[in-house]
Amino acid sequence: MLSAFEVLTIVVVGLMVGVECSVVFVMKPILDALPGDAGQLGHAHGGRMLGAAMPVWYIGSLALSAVWAVARWDEQGTGLVVTAAALLVLSVAMSLLLLVPINNRNKTWTPENRPADWKQQLNRWERWHYARIAVITGAFALLAAALA
Repeated sequence: MLSAFEVLTIVVVGLMVGVECSVVFVMKPILDALPGDAGQLGHAHGGRMLGAAMPVWYIGSLALSAVWAVARWDEQGTGLVVTAAALLVLSVAMSLLLLVPINNRNKTWTPENRPADWKQQLNRWERWHYARIAVITGAFALLAAALA
């Protein structure tokens, strides 16, 4: 039963990594290529949509990893799971301190009310997002290694 839980944890974290990669490597280029203000409106809509879903996914991934670590505390590979959970804690902290404030502004912007530096703010969000992807990818890899 526990190994099914471990696989579930890896799948949940892996899908989260995939969604976050698709945001920056697929959706951003598409939105940036749209004419006129459509791209900025798409960024705002994506910020509202994913801003509602991703906190549950990040906290859920962390909770699953923590349960795994506690359940297998005295077994081989637990250090990898604990390290993965620590990386997920870091990703949540990065989100709250660095990415969410920019996203909260972005999701309210329209062509009429966006600030003059809106593109620079989105670029700053993107740079932090790359760092967060590296962190959660590390957590995913450690969880997979712990199961192997």
